[in-house]
Amino acid sequence: MDKLCPDCESDQIYKYGKRVNKFKPDVQRYCCQECSKQFEEVIDHGNYPKRGWDKDIKRAIVTPDKHFPYEDKPAINALIKAIDLVKPSIYVDLGDTGEWESVSMWKWKKKKRPPLEYIIPDIEKEIAEVNKGMDIIDQALDKAGCEERHFCEGNHDNWLNRFVEGYPYLSQYKLKKAIKLDERGYNYHPFGKFLKIGKLHFYHGHQYGGQYHTANHLRKLGCNVMYGHWHDLQHMTATHMDGPKAAWSLGCLKDMSTEANAWLDNRRINWAHAFAIIDFYGGGDFTVDVVQIIDGKCSIWGKMIDGNV
Repeated sequence: MDKLCPDCESDQIYKYGKRVNKFKPDVQRYCCQECSKQFEEVIDHGNYPKRGWDKDIKRAIVTPDKHFPYEDKPAINALIKAIDLVKPSIYVDLGDTGEWESVSMWKWKKKKRPPLEYIIPDIEKEIAEVNKGMDIIDQALDKAGCEERHFCEGNHDNWLNRFVEGYPYLSQYKLKKAIKLDERGYNYHPFGKFLKIGKLHFYHGHQYGGQYHTANHLRKLGCNVMYGHWHDLQHMTATHMDGPKAAWSLGCLKDMSTEANAWLDNRRINWAHAFAIIDFYGGGDFTVDVVQIIDGKCSIWGKMIDGNV
């Protein structure tokens, strides 16, 4: 060994264990055979993960229905602060990013749709509002260095595409183009299509409902799945022949006030604000941490995040 004792300069030294620090490189300890002096030297590990997690782990943040411009602003602010803290390498948007009230299939269900020239200004206003909301999230993702981004189209988002089907010459209003998904660097997953990362599937969540829709998803799909759409928090697990499976309903990030949801006619709702942090590792295995936001506040890894300030 080419190291010398710092006291007697003897080369008769041997390794004496390591001092391990979760958030710093390991420290090798030595002992001198001549004078019994114990000392340390930092071992250089090169690309040691700065945040204290294994470099082979890919961390994702997944967000449910925001319904811009009817988003819950404190909840969105909490999400932005969480992105800065977590610094995900993957981001998944589960859809219904916009409300798209101007082309709602329900708004015009019982009455005649007005002439096109009256609808276009409302559509353009909504497009601007949704882009503004996405800009805020994308700026946080850019700052965090998030390179992989996915957009799973929701049923509200699909209303815009269905509107364009009736007016093919208005192709600039198709969702993918209207909210600039290509320019933003998002992988686009059309309505009803599934995204798979590791052993976990993602989509908007509209296919299977009922009071216990997570259980229905597990029965029908037989795979791990995470979705939005229903605006509530649910988690269901089941052990299949090929191992355990789970389904997550991830709530929403929409304003839950009566004023923002007049269509509910003051009905009680079981909605909740939340997002998920997911670690992917090994052969596609993963760990899910659902972060619920209450009154604009949440806690991540012992750190309080307040979206109200």
